Amino acid sequence: MSILKILTYPNKILRKKSKKIKKYNNKLKKNIKNMFNTMYKHNGIGLSGIQVNIKKSIVIIDILRKKNSKLIFINPKIIRKKKTIKSKEGCLSIPNKYLNIIRYKYLILKAYTIKGKKIFYYTKNLLSICIQHEIDHINGKLIIDY
Repeated sequence: MSILKILTYPNKILRKKSKKIKKYNNKLKKNIKNMFNTMYKHNGIGLSGIQVNIKKSIVIIDILRKKNSKLIFINPKIIRKKKTIKSKEGCLSIPNKYLNIIRYKYLILKAYTIKGKKIFYYTKNLLSICIQHEIDHINGKLIIDY
């Protein structure tokens, strides 16, 4: 079990676009396991690879923080969005800063599983907000950009 270092603003790596995953292998699985360990250690509900200096398009989420509630999205892309909602967001990469941000309430997401299977995922409310936040990270965007 490894706890990774979370990069914090103004680290320039946080502004880089993540690269798409092409190999679904044991290294990817290990990185994702370490990302979950790191996220839980810092009481987060979502984390992107770039936040821990893994420059790959990985998003992990666990808003329930219960057994079997982990979500992993590889190369995620929002394909449909609907209705806006205001959210107060914080970020592990920008400690002690909370901002009100307008996000989409409903999403349909296309992504891949840890085994490389294409999935479509329908989300709403907090999960939708969290996914948008983490996808912003893989695109080099931070909450302070809003």
